[in-house]
Amino acid sequence: MKIGVLVSGGGSNLQAIMDAVSVGVLDVEIVCVGADNSGAGGLNRAEKAGIPTFVTDYSAHFARWKEGVPAPDDFSLEAVADRQSLMKGAAPAALKGFLEKRAIAEADLLAQLAPYKLDLLVLAGFMRVFTPYFIDGFTTGSDLPRIMNIHPALLPAFPGTDGYGDTFRYGCKVGGCTVHFVDYGEDSGPIIGQSSFPILPGDDLDAVKEKGLAEEWRLFPECIRLYAEGRLKVVEHQGTRVVEILPAG
Repeated sequence: MKIGVLVSGGGSNLQAIMDAVSVGVLDVEIVCVGADNSGAGGLNRAEKAGIPTFVTDYSAHFARWKEGVPAPDDFSLEAVADRQSLMKGAAPAALKGFLEKRAIAEADLLAQLAPYKLDLLVLAGFMRVFTPYFIDGFTTGSDLPRIMNIHPALLPAFPGTDGYGDTFRYGCKVGGCTVHFVDYGEDSGPIIGQSSFPILPGDDLDAVKEKGLAEEWRLFPECIRLYAEGRLKVVEHQGTRVVEILPAG
């Protein structure tokens, strides 16, 4: 199975996936690693491993939109706005800008990914939300979702960019991480797997993050393995899409 990985930072989850592949625990081929900025350390990890890399510079594409560059020809503001759930209740002008500038970046990302003919796209610390324009463009022709993300909290609690920080500040006694499929919302897609850890009285935020990362590095390759083995199925349960894990063999 061919997978691509997207990163925004140091790429420790990317490293965990590469390590699982190298020791034979995970039977996939990482065919590309992309980032939303050229300074992402994960690009260096991939290059050292001989994996092709690319950059879709979101900031540069947002600047192009401000300069008047139009959204892609195949982008329909009405259709994408109707499907998205990232900007509920937003004013029309704000929603238009939010979706159009992302579509410009996402069109470039789709073009960069297209030659690799991926079976699965893995978001390993990729700090960008996708609009329906990208999600539908990437998953066309597939019954199973094809974009997988890891989140630093026990969803549905604490979606967003600072899951461990939100968990710690709320005073939770248990923290964790979640692997889920990506849908039209923010960290709202069907959950594949979760892993938890205790937050002890003496733990600070750094300790929480350290514990969380250790769980991420174990959980993420395991969820990718289930996908590669064809053991994941998304079903409707009481009006909600959930992931069913099928038995081995």
